[in-house]
Amino acid sequence: MTFATLGLIEPLLRALETLGYQTPTPVQAQAIPAVLAGRDLMAAAQTGTGKTAGFALPLLQLLTMEGPKVAANSARALILCPTRELAEQVHASVAEYAQHLPLTTYAVYGGVSINPQMMKLRKGVDILVATPGRLIDLFRQNALKLNQLQTLVLDEADRMLDLGFSEELANIYRMLPKKRQTLLFSATFSDDIRLLAGQMLNDPLSIEVSPRNVAANTVKQWVVPVDKKRKAELFVHLMRKGRWKQVLVFAKTRNGVDALVDKLQGLGINADGIHGDKPQATRQRALDRFKSSEVQILVATDVAARGLDIEDLPLVVNFDLPIVAEDYIHRIGRTGRAGNTGEAISLVCADEVNMLSAIEMLTRQTLTRKMEPDFEPEHRVPDTDASGQVVKKPKKPKKPKASGGGGKRNLGKWVDSGEVAPAEPSIKPVRKVPVFNTGPRKKK
Repeated sequence: MTFATLGLIEPLLRALETLGYQTPTPVQAQAIPAVLAGRDLMAAAQTGTGKTAGFALPLLQLLTMEGPKVAANSARALILCPTRELAEQVHASVAEYAQHLPLTTYAVYGGVSINPQMMKLRKGVDILVATPGRLIDLFRQNALKLNQLQTLVLDEADRMLDLGFSEELANIYRMLPKKRQTLLFSATFSDDIRLLAGQMLNDPLSIEVSPRNVAANTVKQWVVPVDKKRKAELFVHLMRKGRWKQVLVFAKTRNGVDALVDKLQGLGINADGIHGDKPQATRQRALDRFKSSEVQILVATDVAARGLDIEDLPLVVNFDLPIVAEDYIHRIGRTGRAGNTGEAISLVCADEVNMLSAIEMLTRQTLTRKMEPDFEPEHRVPDTDASGQVVKKPKKPKKPKASGGGGKRNLGKWVDSGEVAPAEPSIKPVRKVPVFNTGPRKKK
């Protein structure tokens, strides 16, 4: 199969040839004809399999072949993304595909001045890539009208709910024309997303080209148990032992990112970090330097788990496990992309055992454990498996009570040295799913 057999027009085929695209990926092969046919679509595929081209190519063709010229302060197609980084990445890809077409594209997001964005929208754009918050700001200031919109794309809708965009999605839904095409693309589809799709999409075609919530088999994954206080020391040891050249590291918090970057820089290691507190220009500069190999280690929160596309990135390290298990798939999906191989190493301490168990249950695989000599944890990480069970260490037999003592004493809870108190059961964060009530109100 070729892109030509999918019915794409010559300017798009020319752009794909320039970019080195030869044959469609499975998600592209199924999605492109469906979008060209005007169907609403819900497509799930592993990260790095070409989802952006799956919706962007047919969308560009539809806009080229159909519809009037875009009006002032308007957009004919809208692509919603959860983060600024992903919005930039998607817009860059769309612009490359559209290089031989008479269409305009633009990306808007928060963290930068809104005034230049308002000026750019005055002439209207054919395809607008946006984060939800900034889109609503532009709409409320009358800088953007959506009455001409033909297609809505939700890219990584599950992440939008994780980041608390449920209310924004509901507000955006009310802004849109009722007659439109809606496309949902993501690496994972939770039950909440399927509920959301049922409310927003009209008789959607469902595409799942890979098992649900399964990491790419091109990524070799394993776990290194370690005490929390020795994680940074272990990371430096592994980096020097493996002679790592380029590594993307994920930490759980912004403070954790800054602390690890400071430690690495103090050791003379070329490292930088990105998280939500840093200005957009600083974040983009760090990403650009990492992509060009000027920076050896890039430490990030989950803000970079999606939308960061680095060619041939060899290694991802989970310095901390993610709170939401689905984010693990997106994190390690930064390596092993487009058929390349990659590695994903997770440094796991005892109080992360429930997160590890949730990841193994989600991905339906038990991750291999490799103990690093001289870094064996004092606080043992309990065994886990893909069933979601934490296998507790058998209790030591109780010592016989000493005679005498003059009655009972309350000594509180205690554990033997070398044992770990049972971890609290993991509680998955509750995600509020917007409910779209489009029917007429009943009169009281």
